[in-house]
Amino acid sequence: MKLHALTLCIVLFALTSTATAADPKPPRIFLDKSERVVMFQLNRLSNEQLVMVPRATDDPKYKPVFATILTRGGLSRQDRQQAAAGLAVLNGTSPATELLAAISGLDESDSEEKEVGRQLAAMLLAQSPKDLADQKQALIDAVASDSAMLRAVGYAGLIAGDQSDQAWELATASSDSKLDYLHSISLLPKPKLRSSQRAHVIELFEQSKEKEMRRAAIGALRSIPADQADTFSRVAKTIAEKPLVAEAVSTLLKVPADDRDPSIAQQVVARLMQLAEATPAADRTKPAFLNAMQLVDQLIGLMPVDQARTVRKRLSEIAVRVVQIHAVEEEMRYDVPYFVVQAGSEVQVVLVNEDLMPHNLVITTPGDLKEVAELGSAMDSTPGPSGKMHVPDSDKVLHSTSMVGAHQREALTFTAPEQPGEYPYVCTFPRHWMRMYGVMVVVEDLDLWLKNPVEPKDPIGNDRAFIKSWTVDDFKQDLDLALRGRSPEIGKRIFTEASCAQCHKMQGEGGAVGPDLTDVVARWKGDRLGVLQEILDPSHKIDPKYVVHVVLTLDGKAISGIVVEEDKKTISLLANPESKEPTVIQRDDIDIMNKSSQSMMPKALMDRFTQDEIYELMSYLESAEAAKP
Repeated sequence: MKLHALTLCIVLFALTSTATAADPKPPRIFLDKSERVVMFQLNRLSNEQLVMVPRATDDPKYKPVFATILTRGGLSRQDRQQAAAGLAVLNGTSPATELLAAISGLDESDSEEKEVGRQLAAMLLAQSPKDLADQKQALIDAVASDSAMLRAVGYAGLIAGDQSDQAWELATASSDSKLDYLHSISLLPKPKLRSSQRAHVIELFEQSKEKEMRRAAIGALRSIPADQADTFSRVAKTIAEKPLVAEAVSTLLKVPADDRDPSIAQQVVARLMQLAEATPAADRTKPAFLNAMQLVDQLIGLMPVDQARTVRKRLSEIAVRVVQIHAVEEEMRYDVPYFVVQAGSEVQVVLVNEDLMPHNLVITTPGDLKEVAELGSAMDSTPGPSGKMHVPDSDKVLHSTSMVGAHQREALTFTAPEQPGEYPYVCTFPRHWMRMYGVMVVVEDLDLWLKNPVEPKDPIGNDRAFIKSWTVDDFKQDLDLALRGRSPEIGKRIFTEASCAQCHKMQGEGGAVGPDLTDVVARWKGDRLGVLQEILDPSHKIDPKYVVHVVLTLDGKAISGIVVEEDKKTISLLANPESKEPTVIQRDDIDIMNKSSQSMMPKALMDRFTQDEIYELMSYLESAEAAKP
């Protein structure tokens, strides 16, 4: 669908902060000059200056501003969405057209531009199937482009636009096109879409003898949630093929424990142990080796106790026990809710931060998660006695990483406690602890425990199980009818249990980190679905007042927070929502400063609540407005 300036004229001023002093003036850009001069001016601007440049959709002179914002590294998804919409109006096209054009102009050999391409691809593939279907010819053209990134996006766009048969027909044209097709699978935004391509992926995996093709198929299977037991069985066989081992291990690690056949697991362990023992010591700290050892460690639990002990003894002679824990992008949680170690054994925990926000991992004494987390949260951004940010000087802290920046990792090696018990681990960055935690279970005999495992108690008392990754589409039918006869009292309990009250006020009670929700439905003019989308997908549109900025300083500090004041020399970040004073950073000390596309409110907050409970929460939000004097 085309957007026309006569029907949609938007004037966008990207506000990056809510300042306590006068906001810096927007930079003056002479847009009536030649394209070369205009681009010279824009390229000299910092990200903060660029998004302050006034722009409108009623004059083509603003095209370079929108185009630069769309493809500049380090900007938020919201900025890019506004830029794509602006270009669509000026060019009489659609956001999907502009996103495709932007991706085609990126240099995929440049790491920053490649990351921008990943973000733009996600935005493109989030368009409706109809909008993508309207781009059918452009997507077909993309499949034939010189850019590997664009070719993969082309295939993914066709599949997401209900043109799966067309995508497969194009893919079968050559070996190269089959590879591009396989690389597109992980780009598909919905698990159901990825699963719909499984038969084709299996066909390429089984019929091809080319190592690169099989490797790409194994990688594609990693992102497909359907038939995981079959995936485990098929991929396990490739462990015998050395060029495929690293990819196979990564995929097998993603297969749920219940879908791992014990007899096949035993064969995988035997092969990986042979490879591990033949690996030079210098290579035993590399990610591929650590992944393989983590898989072995997991699969040992499926073996008979005596055999497991024998293998574990061999394993201990090769390397320390490795547990990799990932900070999940945009969800403010670890991907490992608990892990088990033997008392007194050597352990290495590797924290891999896949998020834009900085995170750490602090292991505490049993029962002391909340106390340690609150002490850490109360600290400012200055490193404590340990030399680590937000790690308190407390004998209840056993081990801790530093604050790990975006897409970084840090290894923490230590000896497990001699005393069996449940030792919590937690991110102590302000406000993260309520969702970002887990448990290190220390046992006397690991192999015996693995035969009769007992899941640890939730360290903050949240015993809710995962229900569903809710989207607003799950609530579109008869929402008004579903809200009738609900209990605001039940909704209030859900509001508290979901930690909403930690950050939001209702009728004068609660936190002040986020906006007051007392009249939220009225502010949205009765748009219940709009309010619900804010709850279920808080990052889809972020109020400029609550945009999080992530700063990496020249001395390696990672600081994130809301910009509350800035001038030519300094930027003041409210890094700790509970702090009264912001952290003042000299601009000369800043290495990188990016705007986060992630809301402070975590995604998946309601995934442990039933649909009825979410209706009760909505009822409570409406009742609060009605109860106002």
